[in-house]
Amino acid sequence: MNVEDIAPAITSNDPSLGLRAALALHRLAERVEADHVATARRQGWSWQQIGDALGVTRQAVHAKYGKRLP
Repeated sequence: MNVEDIAPAITSNDPSLGLRAALALHRLAERVEADHVATARRQGWSWQQIGDALGVTRQAVHAKYGKRLP
């Protein structure tokens, strides 16, 4: 599903469209989060700072991204 299709799908009465839109949004959010966590780490942010910004513990964000990022 592309970005242009998401908004109408969210408001659709068709659950298959709505669920596909939810999946597309979830995947987009994961990509945005991963990209910005990587950027934050490159800029010297601590895991604590990133966790605070995401509203999770430093342990949670480190467990999710620690092996992929320095």
